[in-house]
Amino acid sequence: MTAIARIMLKLSGEALMGPNAFGYHAGTLTAIVGQIRDVVELGTEVGIVVGGGNLFRGAIGALSGMDRATADSMGMLATVMNALALKDALQAAGMEVRVQTAVTIAHVGEPFERDSAVRHLARGRVVIFAGGTGNPFFTTDTAAALRGAEIGADLMLKATKVDGVYSADPKVDAGATRYDQLTFDEAIARNLGVLDTAAFALCREQRLPLAVFSIFKTGAMRRVVLGEPEGTRVIP
Repeated sequence: MTAIARIMLKLSGEALMGPNAFGYHAGTLTAIVGQIRDVVELGTEVGIVVGGGNLFRGAIGALSGMDRATADSMGMLATVMNALALKDALQAAGMEVRVQTAVTIAHVGEPFERDSAVRHLARGRVVIFAGGTGNPFFTTDTAAALRGAEIGADLMLKATKVDGVYSADPKVDAGATRYDQLTFDEAIARNLGVLDTAAFALCREQRLPLAVFSIFKTGAMRRVVLGEPEGTRVIP
């Protein structure tokens, strides 16, 4: 099978925690890096948007009385910290990596610039996009959809704790069934909540297909990129 040429991986901050309640779990981070390395070795160009929920979530800060724009700005900084942690782990595994940030922080990463990002990808470098969209009130799901569209990704991957999209929450409903494939219209009609509304609308409008899979399932990301049965595909 031929691997997909270019992907955008949405990785949650919570995924980096593993079994911990906060921060990073070394074994989990190593396993995630291994999955990314497997895909890079196939020749696939990899862009990554990482969340910040293991360190701070803007929405939760707002609930505690903080101004939402301020809380979201703090959340953006958390994604930069995660991008640096991920960069360090990827480089230790032998990959060439660049961090681009929507929030300019000197000596930490490059400011986001689309043409530069595409050049990095074409040279085989993993590019981590930090700082969300650079604006409050937008999630990192939306940032991933936006960056995916900007770099011309062939597929957006949403790495989750479950192995696809289900008819209901499988943790609550034992009768929930997993979908192998859906259209965007079907996902909307069934109110499945695959992504937040803005991100989903952008993927649909730009005809950017989506794959939802478990990052904790060994070899899952490689199977997705090779087009093998894994997780759920949401297609135009």
